[in-house]
Amino acid sequence: MIPRLEIVRRLRPVDLVAPGSVRVDTTTGGIVPMPAVAPYVAVTTPVRERPRLALHLGGLRLGADVAGGSVSLTITRDHATQEVRSRRFHRSVDPTELGLTLTGSHLTAWTREGVQWVARARYDLRDDVDVHGEAALAGLRVELPTWGGVAGGFGQLGLRDVRFVTEEDGRPLRDGDALWLTATSAGPGFFDTAHTSVWRLDATLLEVAHAADLYFRRPDRPGVFGDHATHLVRSGDGWLVATSTWGDFETPTTRAGRRTPAGLRVTFAETDADLLHGAHVLDTRELPLPTDDLASIATWDPHLVRRDGQWLVGFVSARRFIDFHPALAGGPSLDELGLLGAATDRRATEGTTLVEVDGRMLVLASDGRDSPRGQRARFPVFDLEMGDLGLLDAPYPTNLPWPSVAHVDGTWLMATFNGRAVNEPLLGYGTHGDLVLMRSG
Repeated sequence: MIPRLEIVRRLRPVDLVAPGSVRVDTTTGGIVPMPAVAPYVAVTTPVRERPRLALHLGGLRLGADVAGGSVSLTITRDHATQEVRSRRFHRSVDPTELGLTLTGSHLTAWTREGVQWVARARYDLRDDVDVHGEAALAGLRVELPTWGGVAGGFGQLGLRDVRFVTEEDGRPLRDGDALWLTATSAGPGFFDTAHTSVWRLDATLLEVAHAADLYFRRPDRPGVFGDHATHLVRSGDGWLVATSTWGDFETPTTRAGRRTPAGLRVTFAETDADLLHGAHVLDTRELPLPTDDLASIATWDPHLVRRDGQWLVGFVSARRFIDFHPALAGGPSLDELGLLGAATDRRATEGTTLVEVDGRMLVLASDGRDSPRGQRARFPVFDLEMGDLGLLDAPYPTNLPWPSVAHVDGTWLMATFNGRAVNEPLLGYGTHGDLVLMRSG
């Protein structure tokens, strides 16, 4: 088994504009074209006089303003303007910068106060404009004050759903002393504000650097989405990408009168583009997971390994969105998968992960704190029929941390996350977490 793991580092990169995704950096004002591949963009400017920022998208002017310490958003169409201001959280404290982000359908105004970005106003554009439409995104423009600012792709408030980028056989993809990770870049709110990002991890210094962002077209509807909970696999000279369609997910209670979209599922893409650098939009198809015997309403958290000519696919199956468990499929191709097993005794277990230990393939998962008594806050280990083998010996952070492990230069390294939020009073759940790194002795 894997020896005891201990926490060796916690990291929390927070960026409105991702450093590697800057598209505009100017000391002059005006309206600047900035075509976007996905609705995940940000713009910032120093606070001088009365700063104003705006995004022009699909016939709307989406503005942010700070005056007398009070922050507001404005939505303008055909000379009619609606102002949005938080009743409780609009007042900033000694702001030095103003920021504006679009993450999915969510527009958020920010001020930098000290060393932190603080969300001060937010608005859901779902009923105003199709933010996922590629024609509108191609016409995106950024409006800056006379002293300019910085704009580009949205970065992240935290990182979660961390996976090692792997070879087909499950070994971590190496770049000298570095490894690669995919993660869910947390946005300012629920799952539909997040997207998939790619990170380079220095396994010696335990530092990470943002390298790429991945977005997805669906097989059944138009537009570009920030789907996430992704596994990236190197296959020959190309890539296999399995992801979960969280990019437009909402619970029944997030908007009055709306139901949770049916069909939360796993999709699959193949490409020979360089997914370790830049921003990419991938065309997907369904990954047909065998769930007929599971009373399943949704699937997520895919993990792929090819061994001895057979594919193994770990995933999560949900009976309800508060009742989910790990499962494993296998077959000669990704289009011919059969169910190998499922831990149906679980009620809040996800992060299904395949790993080879001492020549044997095992399945790891994460039992959340909402699990039944005796199955809480731990990392269970299963065989390929999903029979219980024991537990991974490692600290269990908050939330539902995934057990993403890799054998690196004679030791075991684990990259996972916790549930620490930022700006939670205004933004609610979804802004977590810290990247938590563990190592065996």
